[in-house]
Amino acid sequence: MADDFTGATDLATNWVARGVRTTVTLGVPTPGELAALAGDGGGGDAVVIALKSRTAPVAEAVGESLAALAALRALGCERIYDKYCSTFDSTPRGNIGPVADALMAELGTGLAVVVPSFPATGRTVYRGHLFVGDQLLGDSPMRHHPLTPMTDASLVRLLAPQTAHPVTTVGLDVVRGDPRALRAALDGAGGEGPRYAVVDAIDNGDLARIAAATADHPLVTGGSGLALGLPARGAPATGAMPVIPGHRAVLAGSASAATRGQIDAARSALPSRLLDLAALRADPAAEVARLTEWARAQWADAPGTPVLVHSAGAPEDIERRTPEGQRPAAELVEEALAGCAVAFAGAGARQFVVAGGETSGSVVRALGVRRLELGPALAPGVSWAMGPDAGGTRYNLALKSGNFGERSLFTSAWKELG
Repeated sequence: MADDFTGATDLATNWVARGVRTTVTLGVPTPGELAALAGDGGGGDAVVIALKSRTAPVAEAVGESLAALAALRALGCERIYDKYCSTFDSTPRGNIGPVADALMAELGTGLAVVVPSFPATGRTVYRGHLFVGDQLLGDSPMRHHPLTPMTDASLVRLLAPQTAHPVTTVGLDVVRGDPRALRAALDGAGGEGPRYAVVDAIDNGDLARIAAATADHPLVTGGSGLALGLPARGAPATGAMPVIPGHRAVLAGSASAATRGQIDAARSALPSRLLDLAALRADPAAEVARLTEWARAQWADAPGTPVLVHSAGAPEDIERRTPEGQRPAAELVEEALAGCAVAFAGAGARQFVVAGGETSGSVVRALGVRRLELGPALAPGVSWAMGPDAGGTRYNLALKSGNFGERSLFTSAWKELG
């Protein structure tokens, strides 16, 4: 299970790259959807349930996660992967700790590893500290995150306030030593009563060693990088993904440094509009309608050209200060981009690149898409996918974590669709 929609496709992308046939469901499957998944005739190895729980109230996040666990167990899943952001996005209250606590209790296990490392995207853990590239997490641009500012790099200090269970560390020397010593260190971390073990990892070889040492664990937690530690089962498990004809749009709600760089690179090539927060506060429906008419005009002039609607174009846009007594700007941005997705779809858009976990969740829910099949990878943790809405209208979707992807992604992604 993943705590946002981009995290779900991120994890699925990495499993598919290892030859694991993977389906993504957007939200906890209904009984009917469970029956359809179970009736696929054994055509899949893994299911990823995408939740929108990263910044939800703690009780809501725990409840959704337990419902996802019940659905996975009903499908016969034997191992559970609790996927959260590789930058450990959370607050002192959660939601990483409370969700993992609930899963450990339900599964009756006494140990869960904590492995946010994803070296391909610059996330590594050394001596229990999380790095983003060459910077400690607390020194990285994540310290300015509008919802979950990350001001410390110690995973022990970050996780300890979120759980009543002890948090230990397993160093890189143990990870790279005798495999029996690594297993013993993890078994010892279990001790008496539930515990967490933060495990160092700075390259994919470390992830492979951790994956081998936890092969019989009923629960692992971390970013999606640990999925790359699985032994390859053959060629990437992607079939021929249908390309759905229609207009193209980039909807960028993330204010991360990576997404701002992608916006900056795309604005010289794509028609673009910055969301007007004042207009959204005054009349959100009118602002969405204005953007839709603008997009229609762009597509009329150049049908194959994507349009770009974004929430942040300069560092000062990150602040998004909210006037006292008014709704948070982040909520307005999410709703506006979800509204744009629906209106753009009504105008014939069928191919979307969406940047930001919260934004992706809002957009996909608004479109009514409930299941995704993975297609070609665009970058580490990012791939194209295809899914239908309840009425059978299909969409190509690339759901991108705010921090992922090359600078050219918003213009280069479309080449994979032809």
